[in-house]
Amino acid sequence: MPVSPQLLSSIAQFTQASSVSRTHVIQTLWGGYGTLFRAYLNDAEVPSVVVKYIALPQPKKHPKGWNTVTSHQRKLDSYQVEVNWYQYFANNSHNECFVPHCVYVERLDDAILLILDDLSSAGYSEVVTSARQAHIESCLSWLAFFHAQHLHTNCSSSAIYNGLWPSGTYWHLATRPDELDALEDLRLKNAADLIDQTLNDAQYQTLVHGDAKLANFCFTPEGTKAAAVDFQYVGQGCGMKDVILLLSSVLDFSKAADQAPVYLDYYFAQLSTALATLQPQLNAHSVEQEWRNLYPIAWADFQRFVKGWSPEHWKINDYTEALTVQALEQLGA
Repeated sequence: MPVSPQLLSSIAQFTQASSVSRTHVIQTLWGGYGTLFRAYLNDAEVPSVVVKYIALPQPKKHPKGWNTVTSHQRKLDSYQVEVNWYQYFANNSHNECFVPHCVYVERLDDAILLILDDLSSAGYSEVVTSARQAHIESCLSWLAFFHAQHLHTNCSSSAIYNGLWPSGTYWHLATRPDELDALEDLRLKNAADLIDQTLNDAQYQTLVHGDAKLANFCFTPEGTKAAAVDFQYVGQGCGMKDVILLLSSVLDFSKAADQAPVYLDYYFAQLSTALATLQPQLNAHSVEQEWRNLYPIAWADFQRFVKGWSPEHWKINDYTEALTVQALEQLGA
């Protein structure tokens, strides 16, 4: 998408810069809904900002063929959730779960303009496609502190999160009727409601990022600290939803049976530290007991989506299938 002079002028105005010297496209948004780009500023307090320009009209094509009314509405809802997150929640995030702050947001006639701090300027300059152990641990630590900051034990606490998804993650059941209808694994299909309800009934609920894959984290050059982006699917949920999604994007599935328990132990150690710091009134051991039990359930929930959405996907494998069977047996399904 070429950046119009009017848009460049607006970015300069909202960032109190004299002008925008140049722009650099970071990526187009999934499904053709707009562009993410970096704008370099003249005479401003910061050298650059990241701009998410979200075009709202429905694209003509979808990368996986799911170009339906339901899919389009879910996207529109997700971008409004992201706007709400950056406007009302992001700037209060703990430093150990660092996120870009919102500089400015404006709803235009047929688009949303979201201007954010540039994580590169804050030291999170690296994006990786192949994760080292340090990267994975950094992401797990980020998730642990994020979950600890927002952890609660009763539904009334969720009222403070109005404007976010009532149930976080991009694959949650209520928003994926088309994929459920296409699912050919009948045992998993018949258990979909039970799996969803089990996760929703967990005593310990938090905010989940909702799309915590490797690609949505930026790192310091050493890889020892992470920051997260892309909050379209942030909402209520069990923290295991984020953990399994991250692991799905970084595990060597031929070694997953050995790797995953190590990473799970690391996450819970970090969660215990985070809770001791942020919410010492909560019992970290009780949280861990409940969430460890829900680990296979969260995998089965994601497997339900993937097998309906893209039945040949590489994330469907012996490890995820075995965990799904374990979950179904655990639930008596």
